[in-house]
Amino acid sequence: MDFLKRVKDYRDQEDQLKWEGTFAEYLELIKEKPWIAQSAHTRVYNMLKDSGITEEDGRKIYHFFDNQIFGLEESLERLVEEYFHPAAKRLDVKKRILLLMGPVSGGKSTIVTLLKRGLEAFSRTDEGAVYAIKDCPMHEDPLHLIPPALRDDFYKEYGIRIEGSLTPLNALRVEQEYGGRIEEVPVERILFSEENRVGIGTFSPSDPKSQDIADLTGSIDFSTIAEYGSESDPRAYRFDGELNKANRGMMEFQEMLKCDEKFLWHLLSLTQEGNFKAGRFALISADELIVAHTNEAEFRSFMSNKKNEALHSRIMVMPIPYNLKVSQEERIYQKMIDQSDLVDVHIAPHALKAAAIFSILTRLKPSSIRGIDPMKKLKLYDGEHVEGFNEVDVAELKAEHPEEGMSGIDPRYVINRISSAIIKKEVPSINALDVLRSLKDGLDQLPSLTKEERESYLNYIAMARREYDELAKQEVQKAFVYSYEESAKTLMNNYLDNVEAFCNKNKIHDPITGEEMDPDEKLMRSIEEQIGISENAKKTFREEILIRISAYARKGKRFDYQSHDRLREAIQKKLFADLKDVVKITTSTKTPDETQLKRMNEVIARLIDEHGYNSTSANELLRYVGSLLNR
Repeated sequence: MDFLKRVKDYRDQEDQLKWEGTFAEYLELIKEKPWIAQSAHTRVYNMLKDSGITEEDGRKIYHFFDNQIFGLEESLERLVEEYFHPAAKRLDVKKRILLLMGPVSGGKSTIVTLLKRGLEAFSRTDEGAVYAIKDCPMHEDPLHLIPPALRDDFYKEYGIRIEGSLTPLNALRVEQEYGGRIEEVPVERILFSEENRVGIGTFSPSDPKSQDIADLTGSIDFSTIAEYGSESDPRAYRFDGELNKANRGMMEFQEMLKCDEKFLWHLLSLTQEGNFKAGRFALISADELIVAHTNEAEFRSFMSNKKNEALHSRIMVMPIPYNLKVSQEERIYQKMIDQSDLVDVHIAPHALKAAAIFSILTRLKPSSIRGIDPMKKLKLYDGEHVEGFNEVDVAELKAEHPEEGMSGIDPRYVINRISSAIIKKEVPSINALDVLRSLKDGLDQLPSLTKEERESYLNYIAMARREYDELAKQEVQKAFVYSYEESAKTLMNNYLDNVEAFCNKNKIHDPITGEEMDPDEKLMRSIEEQIGISENAKKTFREEILIRISAYARKGKRFDYQSHDRLREAIQKKLFADLKDVVKITTSTKTPDETQLKRMNEVIARLIDEHGYNSTSANELLRYVGSLLNR
């Protein structure tokens, strides 16, 4: 009953949005709310802006795309700032077809769908309200009723420019039904709906031999010719093409570059002049955003055709590459899983990350910058700190290959392989090894893969596996140490106290006995040897750490064991080395004693409660880490 009440409340809300009045009353409404006369492009930009904008590292983040598009912040900022914003200001960009170009499953269709669903919702708000001449099949802008000769005066009084002419059908209605008295013409509020074909249209080309231009521009209704006496009577014309119905909003043109030329010329006229030809009428005005999408191969083919040269300058191409951040790729997979029937399957921690590492590696281009390997590049792109590199290096890496992200493994392939892994495994729980194995098995199903690419992809899977091995060992290490963070912090503070005393040639003050002692060289070396710091290099390493601590202090930042990559690695390895034998014996013994069994159960409980595993995946992790330690 609660749900039925919500249905009733929704119906009441929809009824409250309805408005109907005369054109004279509409003009009074415009005085109060001048923004309701905004153009289609302005409406889209305001919709994007109203969802919120924040600035991060000098880059604008548009929250309209939050939780739907991941890792494409730069592309989305460019889309808004280079197309929607200037188009909303009536600049020349408005006269371009927006073409999203990128690889399959890269997010092009999702962006278009978000814009369509967004406009449907925005038209239900005060800021996005849309009004049209009542019963007009094209939902025409009521301001078109104002004669061209009076539009300059209207602009002086209202500050609103009017573009476009009254459609033939409404011109006839004004004369015949209202005797030219435009103030009496009824106006209504409309709500955009792709389903009801109001303000949002979708055109998908079919067989060029059979598809009719009427699908775009409408057609003559031959059954009414006898009644109205002529094909040129607008009442005998069905204004039901996609360009007609998308007026005031947007039209998605699917597979535009595969379309017959006769369809594209209508788009030229519409984008350039704001009108198109239909039937035996003068040009029909329309205010709408045309969005198309294609892949790179089709786009190159289209551009190389001399016959399409007139269209080249009328298209605004926006590259939409694959995401290149591991953390965001994980979110893409999680979103796709949440939308599927896989939602009840337990996916162990790091399983999606292992898949994401593989996917991103296939999309990255090799770098010529010294010291950069694919894994370092991957980590830098994801915002991780890599010793010896900074943000300037990241910018340099991105500038090295502007086309990066336009090829590689697509997210759908990964989700298909995850599905395959779940089906093969009887237990509804999969781990990173299951996923990587499935990704490897599926490479044979990619017919476009060359022998060299296949070898590279197998190497990337091996790299993802090595990365996962380290994550798995760290996970188990943290589960064995009751309070891992505290242990790491204590060990680091102890090390830093000794390093400071060593560098400053001071003694260490024992907090318990009060004695003064020499720095603990054995402790310092036991940590430094974990990362291969030689006896000759120890002084330089220790001084470097003190310099880093001093730099952090000057900036008012707190130094912890995560602040220095190599020190963090050393601390982790030292903790793990101290535990290694315990972990090895506990995880690999076939007949554990009571103490080992108790410890195993405690670790499994900790993996489940604190690290997101279930009983199956926790046991699999322990067995796997045990086998790694026994190698």
